[in-house]
Amino acid sequence: MRRSFALLVVLVGIALAGPARRSNHVLHETRALEPVEWVKSRRLEADFILPMRFGLAQSNLDKIEEMLASVSHPRSLKYGQHFSSAEVIDTFAPNQHTIRAVTEWLVDSGISRDRIRLAANKGWIHVNATAAEAEDLLNAEYHVYSHLSGAEQIGCHNYSVPAHIQQHVDLIKPTVHFNHRTGPNAHGRRSGGLGRPAFGGGPKMSTGNRVVTINPTMANCDEFITLDCLRALYKINYTPVATHKNSFGIVEFTPQAYLPGDLDLFFRNFSPSSVGVRPKAVLIDGAVIKNPSISFDFNGESDLDLQYAMGLVAPQRVTLLQTGDLSQGAGFDNWLDAVDGPFCTFAGGDDPHQDGIYPDAAGSQPSCGVIAPPYVVSISYGQDEATATTFYAKRQCWEYAKLGMMGTTVVYSTGDDGVAGFGGVCLNASHHESFRGKVFNPEFPASCPFVTAVGATQINPGSTVNDPEGACEQVIFSGGGFSNIFPLGSYQVHAVNSYVHAHLTPSPYPGQYNDSGNVRAFPDVSANGANYVVGIDGEFELLYGTSASAPVFGSIITLINDARLAIGKRPVGFINHVIYDPIFAPAFNDIKSGGNAGCGTPGFTAAAGWDPVTGVGTPNFKRLLSIFKTLP
Repeated sequence: MRRSFALLVVLVGIALAGPARRSNHVLHETRALEPVEWVKSRRLEADFILPMRFGLAQSNLDKIEEMLASVSHPRSLKYGQHFSSAEVIDTFAPNQHTIRAVTEWLVDSGISRDRIRLAANKGWIHVNATAAEAEDLLNAEYHVYSHLSGAEQIGCHNYSVPAHIQQHVDLIKPTVHFNHRTGPNAHGRRSGGLGRPAFGGGPKMSTGNRVVTINPTMANCDEFITLDCLRALYKINYTPVATHKNSFGIVEFTPQAYLPGDLDLFFRNFSPSSVGVRPKAVLIDGAVIKNPSISFDFNGESDLDLQYAMGLVAPQRVTLLQTGDLSQGAGFDNWLDAVDGPFCTFAGGDDPHQDGIYPDAAGSQPSCGVIAPPYVVSISYGQDEATATTFYAKRQCWEYAKLGMMGTTVVYSTGDDGVAGFGGVCLNASHHESFRGKVFNPEFPASCPFVTAVGATQINPGSTVNDPEGACEQVIFSGGGFSNIFPLGSYQVHAVNSYVHAHLTPSPYPGQYNDSGNVRAFPDVSANGANYVVGIDGEFELLYGTSASAPVFGSIITLINDARLAIGKRPVGFINHVIYDPIFAPAFNDIKSGGNAGCGTPGFTAAAGWDPVTGVGTPNFKRLLSIFKTLP
């Protein structure tokens, strides 16, 4: 499911004099975690050019949840009446006082006005500044950090701004946002890196890389999951008819890439009408479909996502949002750029440490608003929440809320390490990642309350598609738990409080997770994540992961959108208000067994109703469709 952040910069130079200290500055942001496997090697040379981005405080953010609920709550009179992009921009644009205050600060600090650029949505100010200028502006020291792999990146431990400016700035980049891991194939290049192979990332293969040599049937779905197994499990019996109106996007991060031959191998066996069909490719930031590297590590994720998404929604065309070039890859902000122009590079939110920065040396150009947001977007990637600063995570999370306001369902997988983080890493008492840590390590963006987070289930060994599933405990454990950043979503208050009262009072793991009772809990829903038969590199293999669960659930919402569009209604958009509503309870298969072990504990336990292992359960498409069709 997860791809490591290979956040890499090739730098040279010797450190020069430190920044002058300004007495009127106050601390604004500190690095979320100190790097464990990186060494501070030297000061950054004073004349190195940094693409500085000043994220201006947006207006009306206190209204964002209310506005989102107004078009997504099933009992709202405005349900489905989604906002236009222009309405969203106008609502949240920073006010003139904020723009003026930050601009004057920069000018007074020696940055000429002709170097200052304001984003189209007035949300960001961009300045190319030398390291010496940035250090002076922010009372910071920029260093070069080195990794044993040879990779390097830059950053500062903390930074400050004038006291009168602090209320006008959310965050400044590049500063404290540090990527803590590098993939084995990153050779010292700067990169967004979500698609780079790394230990613990992406879907998992069966023990011993088990190859499928028998013909899967409905009788052995507990060992081999196929399209027919999923249709039987979730009562899917629907063929799309409004394909010209509907849209479904799958995000992949280069160098992950599907192989056309793998698609046809899968389709010949499980969806013959789809042989020869390819996704509609939207190439973002110089992305390419063909990757010269052919192996499970480079093809497994994309092959899995596309084979099952395309198979379940056929004949609906799937849009592949292939993100990042082979030179530097990409991060979450890059795909957001492509569907949300105002958020775009040099006029938006990209982070040179978290994301690919374009144009780049390879000649790849930024893709800004090149496609309307698909009605459903599925993403099977993530990062440990602890590796993101609060400002960074919130800024991105607000963008997902805005997409929901415009009618898009954003689906994220929750990770495959139970209550632990990437690769099974947990947190220590100071909430720093540590191989000896015992504190639970939640997943982002799944922990954002404005996405739909999807966990994983399994058909228990010896059971059939007619028996209740359990939480996935084969090869992987469904990611789930409680955020350390985000507040409890209004839509889940009752469900979460009920679980906490019944199963976490008193807490079985005091001090090991955020048990305040007022934070975002996830997942929201689940779908099967075990024993997927996938065509990879010319043969069938078994894969496991919430990497599979997310596109399967996204496919089901896409089919529901088709049925609504066919009768003249709108897509469902943000669905969390709906799936937690009591009227929808019968539309989910409640998962009552299994857990999500991690951090040396059994983790949480699945139970009746919502739980932090499988959410409200798995979908019953027939019932979901029936209720969704009754909504306006």
